[in-house]
Amino acid sequence: MKLTGLDELQKTLRDAQRAMESFNGELATLSIDPNNPQSAITEMERAVDAKLAQYRGNTIVEKIAEASKEHFRKKILERAEEAKRKAAEGEAT
Repeated sequence: MKLTGLDELQKTLRDAQRAMESFNGELATLSIDPNNPQSAITEMERAVDAKLAQYRGNTIVEKIAEASKEHFRKKILERAEEAKRKAAEGEAT
């Protein structure tokens, strides 16, 4: 029995590892407007796409990109809601 495609799989996995390592450090600095978090989300998505552009077409990296975007999207929305809540509390006092 002869297995083929291992070279391609190894390359895919190496690229996925490099892609994950590229997230070490600062990805982007965002300003989050609590009333318009979509602007920060769009900027974050562009930063993720730019960081991983060289791995486009790698299905593992594309899944990593989508999962990363979803994670960061949730964090941005949480911060926007927290800022709104703090602003409302400040107005109430």
